[in-house]
Amino acid sequence: MGGEDALKVLKERKKEWERKTLKDSLQSLPERKKVFATTSFIPIDRVYTPLDLPAFDPARDLGMPGEFPFTRGIHPTMYRGRPWTMRMFAGYGSAEDTNKRFKYLIAHGETGLSVAFDMPTLYGYDTDDPEAEGEFGTCGVAVSSVRDMDILFGGIDIGSISTSMTINSPAAVVWGKYLIMTERRGVPWTKLRGTIQNDILKEYQAQKEWIFPPEPSMRLVVDTFEFGAKRVPQWNTISISGYHIREAGATAVQELAFTLANGFEYVRWGLERGLPIDEFAPRLSFFFNSHNDLFEEVAKYRAARRVWAREMRERFGAKNPRSWWLRFHTQTAGVSLTKQQPLNNIVRTTVQALAAVLGGTQSLHTNAYDEAYQVPNEEAARIALRTQQILAHESGVANTIDPLGGSYFVEWLTDYMEDGAYKYFDRIEQLGGVIPAIRKGFFQQEIANSAYRYQKEVEDGERTIVGVNEYAEDEETPVERLHVTKASFRRQLARLRSIRRGRDAKRWATSLDALRKAAEGHENLMPFILDAIRAEATLGEICGALREVFGTWEEPLLY
Repeated sequence: MGGEDALKVLKERKKEWERKTLKDSLQSLPERKKVFATTSFIPIDRVYTPLDLPAFDPARDLGMPGEFPFTRGIHPTMYRGRPWTMRMFAGYGSAEDTNKRFKYLIAHGETGLSVAFDMPTLYGYDTDDPEAEGEFGTCGVAVSSVRDMDILFGGIDIGSISTSMTINSPAAVVWGKYLIMTERRGVPWTKLRGTIQNDILKEYQAQKEWIFPPEPSMRLVVDTFEFGAKRVPQWNTISISGYHIREAGATAVQELAFTLANGFEYVRWGLERGLPIDEFAPRLSFFFNSHNDLFEEVAKYRAARRVWAREMRERFGAKNPRSWWLRFHTQTAGVSLTKQQPLNNIVRTTVQALAAVLGGTQSLHTNAYDEAYQVPNEEAARIALRTQQILAHESGVANTIDPLGGSYFVEWLTDYMEDGAYKYFDRIEQLGGVIPAIRKGFFQQEIANSAYRYQKEVEDGERTIVGVNEYAEDEETPVERLHVTKASFRRQLARLRSIRRGRDAKRWATSLDALRKAAEGHENLMPFILDAIRAEATLGEICGALREVFGTWEEPLLY
């Protein structure tokens, strides 16, 4: 950033500023805090100059949009070509209930679907399983059968809209139901666009929604890689997710490092299966959180692209530039939303959405102001979508690419994020890799420690949360409640009973036996899962057959 003489002059100029201008100012108006820091505890200086970037090389570290190392974005025109996909996360009650919400959002300008599933579905249980009692439709939609999937997307052109499904341990089965649903409608799989989250590693680290032990779970993930590359080429068979790691309490650096480390682990498993890297890597996608500290989040996304591109090209030997791309979806930080003064959440979400856009996201979900209470009501969901539309069409942020690029502060913070990620990569390797580190509780303990520190700062008043520990009010803001009806639950149970009565019992049993046998061997399980779904096997029945072979996982106790 300039020659040695220019930097020497700047260094003297800064010292002079500190001795005179700054000193006089501090005497008359002292600073509010002794230490200023990001949401993730990174100390921030008063001002940043080229002195903070002594080794910065714009050609090497920034490059140009659409070119390696993609710091400035993966597309040459970014949002000047088209805005990011506005993909609002939605799901509650029965398939009929959520289908209505999908159509409501599409009518109001949503450009991509994103499915939230209820807790029994996330754990691979049918709605009528005793383990599912009391959990129907409360945090997402119940999908137990391919018939549920058909109703969920009824009246929607699935060949032209992309669909994301937030499902992990039973992802292969739920994706299979989607594929069979489209098969029955006559839509070619080669035409389908979308994503299954399918990121099991972060479940062991943070979200805790697992079924099977790590190794058979990873086998299922790679099965989807292999099957998708050959049969569903436009589908992203994984969304490697830092979102839930951050929601559990991780810092921005931890979210970045743990997410990319998981990504590298999936690449290793794919290579060990014998898959050519440039066959499956272009369909790997990512999912990040956007928290309250705008600049920290922007720097995180920029660092993520740069690290991923370098490692894919130099460590793993990918040749296709699309294998170097880090394509990502962003969701604003649910953990930042407050029950107190819920309308404040609209402002929080706006700042977080702005960070995602300035950081170059490919798609975005904006949380609704009432999500500290419930699945969003219609008004709250509409305002959340309108937030994105105002950013896209009124704010001007989509007019130029990487508008914060070249900022001394943002470039310093991007470098800081990158350096922090590599330090974590080294620690993970010293523990034997990602899965051994999970078994030793490394990720879990790091996240817990960060969560504890953050919460303690809030409770001690060192960190201000508006409306919670500062500017609080006694009066509560009324929120329109969204209720899952008993009629929806009864309809779901009746549908399951009808499916079990009407299916070919012999074909059903044969398909599950074949799945168990294949699970005991080494074949790709996707064809067997699809055959079971064609025989009207339910989610719980298929996952139950796999439980018999794979067993289940219990997290090691940490002290």
